[in-house]
Amino acid sequence: MEQEALQQFENIIGYEFSDRDLLAKAFTHSSAVEGRTLSNERLEFLGDSILSVIICHTLFERSPNYQEGDLTKMKSMLVSRRTCAKVARGLGLHKFLWVGKGMAGNQALSRSLAAGLLEALIAAIYIDGGFEAASDFILRTFDSLIDDADVEQAQGNFKSMLQQYAQQNLETTPIYVLLDEKGPDHDKCFEVQAAVRNNRFPSAWGTNKKEAEQRAAFNALVELGIIEVDVPQEIAE
Repeated sequence: MEQEALQQFENIIGYEFSDRDLLAKAFTHSSAVEGRTLSNERLEFLGDSILSVIICHTLFERSPNYQEGDLTKMKSMLVSRRTCAKVARGLGLHKFLWVGKGMAGNQALSRSLAAGLLEALIAAIYIDGGFEAASDFILRTFDSLIDDADVEQAQGNFKSMLQQYAQQNLETTPIYVLLDEKGPDHDKCFEVQAAVRNNRFPSAWGTNKKEAEQRAAFNALVELGIIEVDVPQEIAE
């Protein structure tokens, strides 16, 4: 890879390498070299782990009121091949990938190649500049996606949204009261009411307790004016 291209890429990512050979290796697909260890595959392996650690730590710090399951869903969304490919294409990384003649123009592998390239680049930055440099790069490129994942998770999980509001503004935790249940054992419906301190909100029915609690939390959020009534009632499973 020409030095001019490497410098152009450094300008794009906002990081200058001490070892540009390492950067060049990050952009070398196995189809372009005789031995797989000369390609970026090993860097992909390392970069995937580094990305996961930094994303997990960031979510842990930014979302103190989310439960483990919520954090896991957000993390899975952010480190997925789809998201990594989106980030890579947004930076234009795919334009710099060095592939063999048989791979050129192969659109079927574009997402996998782009995602792997981003992971390899993260590893290269980590090896060249350390954990802080890799973290800075990831947070710059993933920041808006992290915010979007937080909003998407909150809007799909009304219980988490209500809990976050109650803890931050009222220094308490919502409780859910089972008011009624109907139907045979194999086909029951449950009525649940959300309560925050002395405030009890309109109850809701669901085909299971979890669904009823989500609907009850939604009713509470509407009553509190936190969300508008025209928000789709998508119930988190």
